[in-house]
Parts: sequence; C-alpha cells; structure tokens
Amino acid sequence: MRDVAIIGIGQIPVGEHWDSSLRMLAAEAIQLALEDAGIEQIDALYVGNAYGGTVSSQTQLGALIADYAGLSNVEAYTTEAAEASGAAALRTAYLAVASGAVETAAVVGVEKSTDMLANARIQARNVSLDADYESAHGATLTALAALLMRRYMFEYGLELTAFEGFSINAHSNGGLNDYAMFRNSIKPGRFAKAPMISDPVSLFDNAPDADGAAAVIITSYNRAVDMVPQPVRITGSAAATDTLTLHDRSDLLYLKASNISAHKAYARAGITAKDVNLFELHDAYTILSALTLEASGFAARGEGWKLAQSNSISLTGSLPISTFGGLKARGNPVGATGVYQAVEACLQLRGKAEANQVANAKTALIQNLGGLGSTAIAHVLQV
Repeated sequence: MRDVAIIGIGQIPVGEHWDSSLRMLAAEAIQLALEDAGIEQIDALYVGNAYGGTVSSQTQLGALIADYAGLSNVEAYTTEAAEASGAAALRTAYLAVASGAVETAAVVGVEKSTDMLANARIQARNVSLDADYESAHGATLTALAALLMRRYMFEYGLELTAFEGFSINAHSNGGLNDYAMFRNSIKPGRFAKAPMISDPVSLFDNAPDADGAAAVIITSYNRAVDMVPQPVRITGSAAATDTLTLHDRSDLLYLKASNISAHKAYARAGITAKDVNLFELHDAYTILSALTLEASGFAARGEGWKLAQSNSISLTGSLPISTFGGLKARGNPVGATGVYQAVEACLQLRGKAEANQVANAKTALIQNLGGLGSTAIAHVLQV
C-alpha cells in the first residue's frame, strides 16, 4: 500500500446555519480545502453524513454535492456509520488512495441538524439505535449514555463532579476557537449544578447538535511532497465494531471497538499510545471521554476520569484532548465530526493552531465513535 497524506483542509464554523442548505455547507468546505491544497479537481469524493435522509430528506449526497461543488463526473458516494460517518469517509478515501485506485480524493463531512425542533431531531437520530430493542421502547442516545455514566459512577464510587474537568477543558479550548459554537467558559463547581437532561447527563455534559461541514484533500505521500510545503501523513487507520445494543455487551464499561481501532492504528503507524502528542476523541458525553481514554491505552480501567482532574488533558498537559473544544464546545456536527477532527489535527501538526496550539505536536490520534462505541474509527496523523 502507498503512503497517504493530507494536502488540503477546510472547515466552516459549527453552529446554526439557517440560511445554508446541506449542499451549500458541503460545497463551501470542499472549496476551502481545494484552495488550501492549491488544486481545482479531484478524482473521487467521499461524503460522511449520518442523518441526511431523516433530517434533510436527502440521500444520494455523493452526486448532489459533487454537482453543486463543480466536481463533474467524479466517483462520489456517501458513507454512513452514525456519528462516525465522517471518519468512515476518511478511511474510505485513505484505502482508495493507498491502494492506488484513486490518485487524489476529497473527503467532506456534513450535517444539517437545526432544521428540526429538538423532539423531531431526537426521533430522526434514533434510527441509529436498535429499532426493535432500543428506540421502540423509548430509549435515546442520551438516556443510554446516562445509564453508562451511572454504572461507571457506581462501580468506581464517584460523584458527578469527577467528570467536570472534561467539560471545563473543552470550553476553555473552545473559547479560543473561532469555529466553535460555544465559546463560554465553565467554572469549577457549575458542572454538577447544570439542568439535567437524562440524570446524570446534564446540559454541561451533553454536546450540542449543530450544523457544520469540514473537508480534507488526500493523495499519495510521494505526490504530496511536491504539491504542498506541509503534507500531513496518515500513518495509521483502523475501524472496528461492537454490539449495537448496550444490553448485548458482556462488559458495559469497556469500549471494545475503541480499543481495537486505536491499537490497530498504532500498530499500522509503528507507534504506541506513549508517542501520541494530542488526542481528538469523541466527547459527545463526558463518560465517553473517560471510557475512550481507558480503552485507547491512556489510563487504567476506572481511572480515565483522573486525567480530567489534573492538568493532563489541557493544551499544556501530557495528553491534550479536545484541543479546539471537542464536540462539547466546538459543537457536534454529527456525521461531520470525524472530518473536523482531521482538520483540527492537521492544524496542530502544521503548527497553525494559533491560540489552541499544542507545543511540538508531531503525532496526533483522532477517533470518531458511532453511537456509544458501536463503531470506532481511528487515524494516526504525523509530520
């Protein structure tokens, strides 16, 4: 397989884009990425989207977005893996370029969530749960995350305040990011006092659904070094799945797919967890942050939360996470999340993250989850 690199990146601010359609958001991000790469055409377009069909009443996004973006007659289609759809599109492009089947590919993650009111949006998103055994009985993703969090607190004897460091860190970093939806800070002690959504998941725990689009351009590394001054190599890529339903898992507090995808990506890149300088993880809920840190080899079982109580996860810590605010503060563009993570990691590795810069960043891990770890897709990016 050929070595692969990212040569262009583009993103639009995450938020409520009332005046822009799904196709408009995607096309803008693609154009920004093409301009960054200094090219006008690509051979293939891979779209990451989770809920175009249920929220925007639109499928066939490959042809739609390619046409609107002026990418005539290219190979184009959508990948879907719930919230991990963006990373699935990135992995699809990575495999296509690495195999030699495609020379240059664009990846765009896009989601338009705010065209629906909250109750309708929850119903539209419930299609990624088990229709027979979860959503049919009133379960929602947030309610299931609350079950995980409550079990974790019970098993390890924790109070809700044990998790507040994750949200404090995300909002501290998001406050420095011009593309973030929420740039407000969270003061110590406020996390546990926030209004409950599904006890113990509160308003300060749950990442807000939002509109957004981000794009990257990838090609072979041999071509990349002649095209741009700072190509970012994708040295590791891996995906894994776990059971869709929580009740089918033998161990609720072990994200098996997260563990497998991270360690396969490490092996492919020839690194270990100790070599990672920053980690863009899927912090849709703080319990996922704790469990992901444990599964990916950064903390022992039951101790992921401890990293949030120290300075370890801050921009100056030993393992910076959510360096641009993560899903919690940057906002949750759902199927676009994995591509935003790639854009943010590239900015860090290029040394272009400005106020959010992690010093001497050479190796980044990004991991995008679908559901509560039913799908996990990890990439190692390096310079």
